[in-house]
Amino acid sequence: MSEIKGKPIATPPSTIFERVLFLLSIGLGLGAARKAPGTVGSLWGPLLALGLQYINGHPAMMLLYGIVLYVIGIPICAAGIRYYQTGDPKHVVFDEIAAFPFVFLFVPVTWGTAVAGFVLFRIFDISKLWPVNRFEKLPGPWGVMSDDTIAGILAGLVLTALWLLLGAF
Repeated sequence: MSEIKGKPIATPPSTIFERVLFLLSIGLGLGAARKAPGTVGSLWGPLLALGLQYINGHPAMMLLYGIVLYVIGIPICAAGIRYYQTGDPKHVVFDEIAAFPFVFLFVPVTWGTAVAGFVLFRIFDISKLWPVNRFEKLPGPWGVMSDDTIAGILAGLVLTALWLLLGAF
């Protein structure tokens, strides 16, 4: 691995498939934001959940979508890790995006829930409270995907509780 002033040089993807995986890993470019790439990249999350709920928003389907996104997220995030040559690159945001079916597992996406779910997810993701921090320690793309999935589940539980307590918002 080459370095410039202590920073690894990114390794360009060598095949078209690898380039597609890399582009997905950075949220089609939103993760390349200079400031707060995780937050900016997470903006795709509520839109993804809205689209998935439009297709079929039953909780069993949202769970299935979340599981599928988790599984395909492993090679996608691995491509980002290879490119940036670091454990959990800040520009790799597919893990954040893929967590949103769990955030909206039991709650429909509306303007109010989209904002609340987004904020709750970012709080759990950034704070890395237990058990999120435990899953972050898994190796490679497993840790990258798992901590955000757990953050999404926790945000979804809080959002569901708010939805049940406050009603539609």
